[in-house]
Amino acid sequence: MAQVVRGVIARAKGAPVEVVPVVVPDPGPGEAVVRVQACGVCHTDLHYREGGINDEFPFLLGHEAAGVVESVGEGVEEVAPGDFVVLNWRAVCGRCRACKRGRPWYCFATHNAKQKMTLEDGTELSPALGIGAFAEKTLVAAGQCTKVDPAASPAAAGLLGCGVMAGLGAAINTGQVGRGDSVAVIGCGGVGNAAVVGSRLAGAGTIIAVDVDDRKLATAQRLGATHTVNSRAVDPVEAIRGLTGGNGADVVIEAVGRPETYRQAFYARDLAGTVVLVGVPTPEMTLELPLLDVFGRGGALKSSWYGDCLPERDFPMLIDLYLQGRLDLDAFVSETIPLDGVEEAFARMQRGEVLRSVVVF
Repeated sequence: MAQVVRGVIARAKGAPVEVVPVVVPDPGPGEAVVRVQACGVCHTDLHYREGGINDEFPFLLGHEAAGVVESVGEGVEEVAPGDFVVLNWRAVCGRCRACKRGRPWYCFATHNAKQKMTLEDGTELSPALGIGAFAEKTLVAAGQCTKVDPAASPAAAGLLGCGVMAGLGAAINTGQVGRGDSVAVIGCGGVGNAAVVGSRLAGAGTIIAVDVDDRKLATAQRLGATHTVNSRAVDPVEAIRGLTGGNGADVVIEAVGRPETYRQAFYARDLAGTVVLVGVPTPEMTLELPLLDVFGRGGALKSSWYGDCLPERDFPMLIDLYLQGRLDLDAFVSETIPLDGVEEAFARMQRGEVLRSVVVF
């Protein structure tokens, strides 16, 4: 039978979020109901509230989550009731041309639960990124559940569901940072600082953190940056070149998503170096670069969507590193909050006071 739980919704563009009863149906074929234990407050949720993703209100917010599988529908083999899982928003199909080419992280047919969660009056909810985890329980496609070691803290593990994985993957998967490489990370919020951590894990020799906020730079240094640059005070391109023998960095990761910072990344890389765009631009933004510079500098210009991750490969490996003490996911948890604290957490996030607020149930 359907269950009624508490969840956080955005009812209209720009309106404060509300905690309301949410109806969660029993899982159908290929679906699972997950009892959520923790869910991070990600900037994408704020984008949903502000109408920056689409206008399919009301939204059931939350997507960066971990919890325990409560029940599964017909045909589900990936997980079973009782499994501790991190939720992901790209359940790969295994059948599209990307999957068949052995590149499932590019899957062109990712999917979500077919049934809808609703309000008590029957109004259908649009779950953020197909998850909707600011709720005591949520309905997802079983492929969105990635089983990991239950010894991990739910508050830390859930962060792999979006922002931390995006940053780690931008360095390790997309940028393919190698031992001894020089890396610059422009923008040191949650994603950028995760890219710093990923670069350190990959063995980078020089890791340069760039931001306009000294608090974020201090955090980046604690997480492994070897140098920091406040781009409000100095030209970041010249600063990065100065720290890399005048050449520029081997890999520059742009974690802001703005044309001006992308241009900085482009010119701050070494010849034949790599630029990775993981910051998310808005639809109206455009970029202009001299085509001769694109040709003459060589290298690679890449975008990184969800850190080019494959959850079933990357999540368990990263949780193992966390449990070994080699990946400090706890450092990204700035505070834990109750379900009714999401609106205030959005404000703290906008003021740059936190890496991640995490709702804990």
